[in-house]
Amino acid sequence: MVTGAAVAWPLAAVAGVLVAAAIVELADGALAAPTRRGRRRPFAQRALATLTRGARRTAPAGLGARVDAAGLDVGAGEVMAVKVAGVPAGLLLALSLGELAPGRLGLVALVAAPAAGFLAPDLCLRRCARHRAQLIEREQADVLDLLRVAVAAGMTPWRALGEIGRRHPGVLAAELGAAARRVGLGVPAAQALGRLERRCPAQGMHALIAALRRAERLGAPPARTLAALAEEARARQARRAAERAARAAPKVQLVVALLLVPSVLLLVAAALVPALTPS
Repeated sequence: MVTGAAVAWPLAAVAGVLVAAAIVELADGALAAPTRRGRRRPFAQRALATLTRGARRTAPAGLGARVDAAGLDVGAGEVMAVKVAGVPAGLLLALSLGELAPGRLGLVALVAAPAAGFLAPDLCLRRCARHRAQLIEREQADVLDLLRVAVAAGMTPWRALGEIGRRHPGVLAAELGAAARRVGLGVPAAQALGRLERRCPAQGMHALIAALRRAERLGAPPARTLAALAEEARARQARRAAERAARAAPKVQLVVALLLVPSVLLLVAAALVPALTPS
């Protein structure tokens, strides 16, 4: 039989998410909504606007870099507003689950749930950044070879980046193409390369950005540098494959020791039991 508490906590979780989304949406609307002269906004709207402005002003200095590394096209203020909105959502969830928690765990959940709601966006950002770094490192060697071939064929580095972003799939190619489009729209090359480096948190990207900066400053095609970087990227892939194989060997031995060896011994014992038992 389904109890009332078992039905209540999923509903409370959904309600908490909706409350957080409503706070962020209303706060953005309060910041963007124009007002007539001599007419004040409602108190709730002014309070939400003040809360959102405070969240954006108090955003940590490294939050913007983490947002860029995760590949999100939002500002640090928006993420900070989501973090603030996660506090009442976690509190509402803890209040609904307080009856299910035995003993004093309800009080612990009442304190831990708002903190978890505040820190959950940071964990999501780190996970997204780690996943993007893995994808970029996997695609890096092929993209660098294509870039080297395009530059050696006579294309300028920025045109080569744009063509790779347009024709090649993958995260790294998309970021290179986006950087080329920004430069084509008038964004300074240094600013576009800085954003590219923040949005590609992978090993080897710093050297690639440095090569593109030298090519922009000196006007020399970086074909040899790109070839060396592609070779280094393939060497890193080979090392990672060897490390994964080395980590997998003890796991295979554990499976053999715990499963295969006992199963073989059982088969041998089953075959010897009729011969050892008296007829």
